Amino acid sequence: MTSLWRPPCPCDVRCLHAAPAQVGAFTALGRALSAAGVLLLGTLRPAGSGRLARSLLRAMGIRWSVVGAPLRPGSLLAGNHVSWLDIVVMMAIDDRIRLVSKVEVGDWPVIGRMARASGTIFVDRSRPRSLPGTVAEVTAALRKGDLVQVFPEGTTTCGAHPARWRPAFLQAAVDAQAPVQRFTLLFSTAAAAFVEGENLLQSLRRVLRVRGLSVTVLVDEPQRADAGRRQLALRLSPKRLVALGGR
Repeated sequence: MTSLWRPPCPCDVRCLHAAPAQVGAFTALGRALSAAGVLLLGTLRPAGSGRLARSLLRAMGIRWSVVGAPLRPGSLLAGNHVSWLDIVVMMAIDDRIRLVSKVEVGDWPVIGRMARASGTIFVDRSRPRSLPGTVAEVTAALRKGDLVQVFPEGTTTCGAHPARWRPAFLQAAVDAQAPVQRFTLLFSTAAAAFVEGENLLQSLRRVLRVRGLSVTVLVDEPQRADAGRRQLALRLSPKRLVALGGR
């Protein structure tokens, strides 16, 4: 079921037609065991979500980098959504970031606990009438000087076909008179994407097999929220992202 509140994913397994270079089964198993060890240690010896996220990415053999403008406190970070990995990557790049995520993520194994610990603001998409209250929560966080990150597409894409930005959470920046910083997640291969027709376990298995998986977070300069939310969405929404390597 899709709606304005539950936008459809425009991508499916056909977007993953070109298989990237893969590691062997033993290496993939080693990555899985290393990731499990990181998560177990994080449970026994609680650490910050950012530190745990960075350790998890390293365990899975994923390299990451951030380029562009520095993140400004009190900004609304808005960008493309490719995968469940995005949540881990955004936690890893800056401990101050508070995510806005669908409420189901809070129930995911491990990632849900990390999200809750980092102060994630959850959106209940089964209750559209709750949206104004959630936007107000984001507005209050921005006014406090928090860095709040949203995925305006409302769904994941392979990266080559960005979805239209939904303007709802841009209203928080307008109300708080907070700057908006657009970011772009650029994965080295579309194999990182979480697409229609697959589950989390299938995606995880594929990610663990990719050789040399990397992601670059490109951060734009802050822009004033000096227009209505729809105008901001049109202005900031990318028409097409840089094609991912290894497609």
